[in-house]
Amino acid sequence: MLEIGIFCVILLAAGYWAAMYVMGRHDDVIHGKFVHSEDEEAFVQPPMPTPPPPFPRRPVKAAEPARIVPANDPAAKPVTSEALQSLLAAIQQDLKSVA
Repeated sequence: MLEIGIFCVILLAAGYWAAMYVMGRHDDVIHGKFVHSEDEEAFVQPPMPTPPPPFPRRPVKAAEPARIVPANDPAAKPVTSEALQSLLAAIQQDLKSVA
């Protein structure tokens, strides 16, 4: 188990070395120098990019009121006990078929 751990560390170091070499950081790979004092002067922070324009707001739609049927509407059918009994029988039949 210890050998596997040591092998993984060596493999990680080799992978890091290869990544640095491929990225063009040959001096870092060869000499191990990661801080260059002469590069600090050449570093200039880029100007801040302009922020994107604000996203337009969603238009507000007024909620439509629920349709209320007046009590004296001639098209409204009165609810009878026969209709309620028929509805209750249909619900009971559905429950029995599910169970």
